[in-house]
Amino acid sequence: MSKDETPHILVVEDARDIREPLARYLREHGYRATTAGDAQTARKTMKAAAIDLVVLDIMMPGEDGLSLCRHIRETSHIPVILLTARGEEVDRIIGLEMGADDYLAKPFNPRELVARIAAVLRRTQALPPRQHPPEAKSIRFGDWKLDVIQQELIGPDGVAHALSSGEFRLLEALLAHPKIALKRDQLLDLTKGREAELFDRSIDNHVSRLRKKIEPDPKNPRYIKTVWGGGYMLAVDAKVE
Repeated sequence: MSKDETPHILVVEDARDIREPLARYLREHGYRATTAGDAQTARKTMKAAAIDLVVLDIMMPGEDGLSLCRHIRETSHIPVILLTARGEEVDRIIGLEMGADDYLAKPFNPRELVARIAAVLRRTQALPPRQHPPEAKSIRFGDWKLDVIQQELIGPDGVAHALSSGEFRLLEALLAHPKIALKRDQLLDLTKGREAELFDRSIDNHVSRLRKKIEPDPKNPRYIKTVWGGGYMLAVDAKVE
């Protein structure tokens, strides 16, 4: 594997006695590693270099890890693994809701972190590319339009229909990959729902509710088709407006 193909990990941790040994351990296990002691340095690094994954400590002076995680998710698709203090369950839940891909409680075995990095990279690199930018304000599909800002559906009659957060995230994921069959595991990763509202068979429940809202005949869907083998596909084109 060439240097450019070696995954580049950014370790964001204010404690030098954790940050530097961890980066050294990652290099010893085949990764490129860059370190940042605060969020400001991390932002500059992500602008200057191609980063494949961020290992991010939540508790940092100044801008904390949750704020930086939100920024990363709003501006990129770089996966994030959070480092949290043991027992800080609220922070973990908030981080996952903000789009973190995984978390690890301190103190941790660096071998486990390497295993989690490998697993997250495998999942995220296998996902199909988006077909429209993440900052789209609205997306039209068939007779419907998704208002991304208000997180609601606009019907053919112009009437707005409210969506739950799970329904919105699932529909947005399908709209970002029109006419591509997506398995449940892929939809869970695209919606960042493995530890949050979306999980396992609840994908099916959200699809069922979405079909009741958008399909003329939910039993014979036009928009969201079931894919043999366990998954779904948006069967029409999606156009950003």
